[in-house]
Amino acid sequence: MDTTERTEQAQAAERRKRELLEAADRVVLRDGPGASMNAIAAEAGITKPILYRHFGDKGGLYAALAKRHTDALLASLRAALDAPSDRRARVENTLDTYLAAIEGAPQVYRFLMHPADSASPGEQGFDVGRHSAPLLRRLGEELAEVIAERVDLGEDSERLARVWGHGIVGMMHAAGDWWLGERPCARAELVRDLADLLWGRLAAAGDREGGPGF
Repeated sequence: MDTTERTEQAQAAERRKRELLEAADRVVLRDGPGASMNAIAAEAGITKPILYRHFGDKGGLYAALAKRHTDALLASLRAALDAPSDRRARVENTLDTYLAAIEGAPQVYRFLMHPADSASPGEQGFDVGRHSAPLLRRLGEELAEVIAERVDLGEDSERLARVWGHGIVGMMHAAGDWWLGERPCARAELVRDLADLLWGRLAAAGDREGGPGF
């Protein structure tokens, strides 16, 4: 097999994998955390063994879906952080971007963050609890990098940036999860209240010299 043929096969496999992830997304949007491998295979028009061949197991498929949605969320958060505005508005826009994402696709959020309440007969649900912690960890590390490159935190800045990054993600996740379930207030009110909570040290810290600003 020559290089061209191997490249074409790899591209075809990647294309097929993307099509299967799109089918999985449709099932998740419909069924939320109750999405099953059987339903996803049926939506894709294939048998379950073929689905396993592409992703290995439920964990492999979950990880691929989590990366797909986390990549999109991170791109949106980066855009909010890079938008021209003052620091307070940038903080509020970033919080609002996260909350808008989970509000706009609540079934996807529940699939990614909550164990299945039910599964198809004879099939266990996705072991979401085992995978959601790494997803949040990735968000925390990404935000820590943004903070480290933009905000002057003085001595021990690397450690403080990671504390802030993971702390902010934990706050957004916990508050957003509660808000999405109970809807006790408008999204704008929650954004304002969370920004108030964060604002003290953020308002006092200067921009890192030579950085893009925050």
